[in-house]
This record gives sequence, structure tokens and C-alpha cells, in this order.
Amino acid sequence: MKSLRSQLPPLTALTVFEAASRFSSFTRAAEELGVTQAAVSRQIHLLEEDFGFPLFTRLHRQVILTDKGKALSAAASDAFNLLAEAVTDLRRDASSDELTISATIAFSHFWLMPRISEFSRHYPYINLRIVTQDNMPNLQRGEVDVAIRFGNGMWPDGHAEPLFEDEVFPICSPEYAGTDGRIKTPADLTSYSLISNETDDPMWTGWNEWLSSFSIVVPKKTRGLRCSFYTEAIYAALNGQGIALGWTHLVEDLLRQGRLVRLTDAAIKPRGAYFVVVPTRQRSKEAANLFVKWLQIVSQEPK
Repeated sequence: MKSLRSQLPPLTALTVFEAASRFSSFTRAAEELGVTQAAVSRQIHLLEEDFGFPLFTRLHRQVILTDKGKALSAAASDAFNLLAEAVTDLRRDASSDELTISATIAFSHFWLMPRISEFSRHYPYINLRIVTQDNMPNLQRGEVDVAIRFGNGMWPDGHAEPLFEDEVFPICSPEYAGTDGRIKTPADLTSYSLISNETDDPMWTGWNEWLSSFSIVVPKKTRGLRCSFYTEAIYAALNGQGIALGWTHLVEDLLRQGRLVRLTDAAIKPRGAYFVVVPTRQRSKEAANLFVKWLQIVSQEPK
């Protein structure tokens, strides 16, 4: 059986050929490689001798790939790109032990940050960087290693694994719950101050959708506070400003601590769920794999 090396043409010549075919120019290839045009011509000639057929058609001021040259160019380009990606990933792993995690402001604030110290205790050598923003970063840009997202799990820039679904129900502070009498049904809520937040996410459940799911006509004018972010709405509820919608996994700690109370058993399931997402076009860091496994275990722990 022939060795792999014996089946390949001279690698130096192949490197020169890849540059020349990409630029369709010996001169520009020489500039990129830091050699003379004569050196490029010599390497291409050696390669053509090795194959036994021409790879370029030489014209007066340009070179054009032959059909066989085009086939070799495509193969060489794919091979060099694959090798470059692997080298980049290996260098990134060797030079950096930082793991960048993206999450929404609410998820990071109420769920991730109270638990992330457990991951650090297990893997103290991994430096964490948390990027909190409600606009989803594109994972293909290489700026984020792992993202936690809410949605349908279909994102073109990454592979998604489910974490958990959620429920949405009305919550408020214990003090506010005892001010105006007992709330027994969803319809009773319209008489109270309802705290909402602005969002562009079509899968986010607001008061109109929540009340409508119980066939309750939402009054045109309702009392309440409107906030820019969900975190602000929750803090307004904590401070007795009114009633907000609680998402199970975002407010579970506050409910357990008694800082918020659930007002009714009525709840709805939003259309989306939480997912952990990793880029699809690059090799995952080992730290990212460890974080995903930890996240999947923690997310299934009983509340």
C-alpha cells in the first residue's frame, strides 16, 4: 500500500499553486508568499511536471486554470481551509482558557449567576466571561463559545440542545398580596396594578396573551407600571409596585426565599423553551463541552 506522502505532490509547490489559483496571478501569489515571481513560476512548473499535464494556460498578462487545474484548486482550497480551521482551534485552546457564555439579561441575572459558582468550583482553571444581552449574538463570528437562548431551538448559527420548558403565572411581593384582598381567579387580576416589560421577542408572554388564554377581555386602560427589561419588572414586584408575570425558572429562587409569592394556580406554557446552543462551524472548546454537560445536569435538578 502506498503511503499518504507518496500519493501527494510536493507540498511546497502545492502551497504556491493554491495561492496562484486563488489570485489567478503568479505576481500576486508571489507577493502573498513573500517570494519572487520567478520562484512561483518554478514551483508551478515542478508541479506540472509531477502531474504530467498543465495546470494553467499562460496568456500575455494573466494565467487561467485548465479544467484539471480547477479540480486541483478546489481540492487544495478545501484542504487548506480545513487545516487552517483546525490549527486556529488548537491555538485557541492552547492560548486561552477563557469560556465566553452568552445569555439574556434576565436569565443571567436570575438563573445563571446564582448557580455559576458551582461550575467554577468543579473547574477552577476555566476563566468565565458572561455576556449578557437580549439581542442574540451570531455564534459564527467566534466571539461566543456557548449561548443560552429562549425560542424554538431552530437557529442557523448553532446546534441547540434543550434545557427546560417553563410556565408563566402571576407573582407579587407578600406585602402587595395582602393589601387589597385575596385574588382567586385570573379575572381578578385586571383590578390590580399589572407590571409589564417591553420586548421584541414574539415568543415572550405578556399580560395580553396571558389573560387572553383564560378568555379574559383585557381592559383598554389598566393600571400598572411598564418597564424596559424583565429584570426591572421583577424588582418592581419585589418592591410592591404591583403584579408581574413570573417565569418558573427565573423566579424560583425568589419564590423559595419568600420574597415573591404566586397568586393563583393558573399558568400557561409559553411557545418556546430554553436551549443551550454551540456554534456549528467550529470545533467546540473542551471547556464549552464541560459547561454544556454541567448545564444539562443542573437544569434537570428538582426545583
